[in-house]
Formats: sequence, structure tokens, C-alpha cells
Amino acid sequence: MSANDLIKVPNSLWHALKSIPIKRAAILQRAKLPASVVTQERKINTEQLFDLWDALESIVGPDIGLELTKTVNVTTLPPSFLVAYHAKDVGEALYRVARFIGLSTCVDVRIAIDGDDCCVTCNWPHAKRAEPNALTDSTYSFLVNMVRVGTGQRITPRCMDLCRSQSTDIQDWFDCPINWNAQEARLVFDRKDLSISFVSYNRELVEMLDAVLDADLQQSKQSKSLTEQVRWHLKRALAAGQPGLRSIARDLAISERSLQRHLKDEGQSFKSLLSDTRHLLACEYLSEKDRDIREVAYLLGYDNQRSFFRAFRKWERKTPTEWRSALVSGPEKVPIDH
Repeated sequence: MSANDLIKVPNSLWHALKSIPIKRAAILQRAKLPASVVTQERKINTEQLFDLWDALESIVGPDIGLELTKTVNVTTLPPSFLVAYHAKDVGEALYRVARFIGLSTCVDVRIAIDGDDCCVTCNWPHAKRAEPNALTDSTYSFLVNMVRVGTGQRITPRCMDLCRSQSTDIQDWFDCPINWNAQEARLVFDRKDLSISFVSYNRELVEMLDAVLDADLQQSKQSKSLTEQVRWHLKRALAAGQPGLRSIARDLAISERSLQRHLKDEGQSFKSLLSDTRHLLACEYLSEKDRDIREVAYLLGYDNQRSFFRAFRKWERKTPTEWRSALVSGPEKVPIDH
């Protein structure tokens, strides 16, 4: 388990589960998790969190993510989520979730404005497999519910992409066009809705929570080695085609020269970290048989397929096609993230 891949299961989840006639022990047993997870005496990693949500879905049903959102009690939310309910407007609330969610879990919530769209997506940098559909439902229904509660209006998204099969309950609750069985999930708000005010706005409370959470966020960042931070930012930047030293240094609020010097002190270089990260992700993507090799090259930030093939030969002494064929015919050693 990576030192940075640690998650506290929030009390709000256990409180919400009280509305469901099933014992926690049964859920933990199905997920193969210890009872100490409930009391937060023990943190879990991303894979174990996914196991927990898989267990919930298999025991309760595919719509468990939405059902939990319907029963969540705002007062049980951790400060990193509670602060968003008291933001000035929809836009501020969404950006606060994106900023502080890392204090509670290892997900990276991205918010991108494109024309009239405000697109929300989630990335799990430590994940080795796809996010469980129930967890996606829970995250997106939480965000929409937060916006509805905060504004006092039944705001609906412009559209959604979900990787799951169709559900009448999900369709009715979100009340927007949904692209089912999509390759990647996303939630899209109307850009004009971002300026709608929250009736629950509390400037004094927000300022107080911001100060505390900012301090916690800074402490969390400082506790990670620069190497770990660079790896994390590289995973984010690769798909966007911006894995360069300059862009990563800008994300870390450090000069390029200082970044190179500190990495050298940790026995690393930016070039080697970029190569290692690409190698890791290449093997993960290629293990997904439905992914086209051209798409893999694009997701890794290569300008063309030829450059990707050349790099992959150096890593594995095989072409991506040969490596994938060997994986199908027998076990293949896949590099493990440091």
C-alpha cells in the first residue's frame, strides 16, 4: 500500500447505511475488511474502498449509490464536504469539493469549463481497475444533491455519461439526458447555473473552515515526498497531453530548477519519473483488451503511435501488440507503482 493511498471511510456512510436493513458485518465480510474500519481505527486503500462499494452493490443492488445519497445527513459530513454546503454559489461549492476532497479520500475531482458546459470527472490515481458504478452514482448524486439543497432549487445537470446499465430510478432522480454504458463517466452542469446563490451561504463559517482545511491540505502536501507528488501530477497531466517539466512545476508552485534539484536530492529525475509513469500506465491500459493501441498512445501523451512503440520496446523488449498477446496467452509481469 502506498503511504499516500490511505482513506478514512467517513462516518456519514455508516450513518446512511443505517437506513438499509443489512448488518455492517455482512458488508465488511463480503468486502473482506476488518471491523476496525467502522470505528476509523484503520485506514484502507483505494482497492479496499472499491471492494467495499462492490460489496454494497452485490448485497443491496445496483442503485445503492443513489439510495445512500437520499438518506445522507449533512451534519454527519466531514468538514471537507460540509464547507461546500455553505459556499456562496454553485460554482464555489463545486470548486471547494474539488479542492478539499483529497483530505478525505484519494480521488481527484476535476472541473473543466467548455463553452456552456461545466464538466465534472473523477480520477483515482492509485486505482488498478475501474471505479465501481455504485461509487460513481454516489459521488455524482451527492454533488447534484448538494447543489439542490444549497440553492433550494431542483437544478438538473445538462447531461451525464455513466458506465453502468440503464436504471429508471437513476434517470428519474437526475432528470437529465444520460448516456448509459459509456467508456468514461462524467457529470455536466450548465455553466450559467454556477452563479446561482446558495441560500445556506455562511461567510463566517466558510472562512473558518477554509482556514482549517487549507492548513490541513498544506500539511498533507508536505508529508508527501516530492517524488510522490510528481508521480501523482504526471498521472493527471498525461491524458491532457501536458506532462512537461514546466507544467508540473507550475502545478506544484515551484520553479523548474528547484523541482529538478529536489528530485535529484531524492535520487530521481523528472525524465525517469515520466518514463516510469508512462510504463506503468501503458501496461495497465494494454491489459484492458478493448482499448485501442492508438488510444493508449494518446492517453500517455505521445504525439504519434511510432513514438509510443519505440518507448515500449525499451521497457518490455516487445511491441505493445506482442505484450498484449503474451498477456492473453499466459501470465505477464506488470510493473508495480512505487
